[in-house]
Amino acid sequence: MDAVLSIRDLAVEFKTDTGVTRALVDVGFEVPRGQVTAIVGESGSGKSVTANCIMRLIQPPGRIVGGTIDFVPQGAPPFEIVSLAKRDPRLLELHGGLISMVFQEPMTALSPVYTVGNQVAEAILCHRDVSRRQAWRESAEMFERVGLDDIERRMHMYPFEFSGGMRQRVVIAMALVCHPEVLICDEPTTALDVTIQAEILTLIKDLQRELGNSVIFITHDLGVVAQIADQVVVMYQGRVLEIGTVRQVLKDPAHPYTRGLLAAIPGLAPKGQPLATIASVVRDADIETPHPLRRLADGRRVSLPADG
Repeated sequence: MDAVLSIRDLAVEFKTDTGVTRALVDVGFEVPRGQVTAIVGESGSGKSVTANCIMRLIQPPGRIVGGTIDFVPQGAPPFEIVSLAKRDPRLLELHGGLISMVFQEPMTALSPVYTVGNQVAEAILCHRDVSRRQAWRESAEMFERVGLDDIERRMHMYPFEFSGGMRQRVVIAMALVCHPEVLICDEPTTALDVTIQAEILTLIKDLQRELGNSVIFITHDLGVVAQIADQVVVMYQGRVLEIGTVRQVLKDPAHPYTRGLLAAIPGLAPKGQPLATIASVVRDADIETPHPLRRLADGRRVSLPADG
């Protein structure tokens, strides 16, 4: 498999007043080039921490204490992300140039005091030696690609003048305007209503096919996974429990925790019948005991005992 990112034995710790919390424990998986990899799990499972490690955004009191992240961009020499020095020029290029991120709440990624056109154009000027006029023109083209209308007027507007869905489109334009190798989407539709969610998901998938980049999509919504993903990584308490194709994981989950996640999807239960929860489906022993990932006959990797 041609992997754009290869994560091996990644470990992250956070120092707290009560001691050290292990946020990631020996996390490892590969991101296939040109495909969508979904990272799923409940809150606190380590999904966003993994994404922040790829972007080298982990700040004190957190720190990466082990592991490697090998990045193989097209047309450039490969390098290892974790070991980059703080002043390494590749780190600047990594942030928005080679890898971009779309956050859950777009207002955290947009400045309230600059027009959206200036902010998207600035992303180009940070990474490429082009004129401001050229950057403005390319920003307008990207605005059109993400489905915004009345482009010239929109580019002179401020973020507070946009709806939530339109702001998210602006953030996606900002993330893609430098044509990154990898786009990380950290629950980009959670704060939006369901009709806008569908539009944003369709937009991300269509742009991924058009631009040919790789996408890491972080979510706890397995319905979203079914629509957008090629590969699925299931995480729990900072560990990877299962890795497989979207059909393998959703149609025939191998790990008890994955089965618990699927059973807990809200549905129309008969009157008087309680809804399933992870706790009602999965025993503590099924998920608390760490097992190394092993490869099954169908190619997926699962954290199960050898006789499981």
